Amino acid sequence: MNANVGGIDRSVRIVIGAALVGAAAAGIIGAWGWLGLLPLASGLFSRCPAYPLLGINTYRKR
Repeated sequence: MNANVGGIDRSVRIVIGAALVGAAAAGIIGAWGWLGLLPLASGLFSRCPAYPLLGINTYRKR
């Protein structure tokens, strides 16, 4: 499994995903906040399943 999410993209996904999940767990927003698990997981694993379909790759090899 090759990484295709990198740098700032990865950080933004983790922050937004964690914020949505945290708000859903605290009851601040509705159940839709649990959808934050998707960007959180894609940020943590550096892999977005939609990126190959769109021809996007933000991961830069070192």
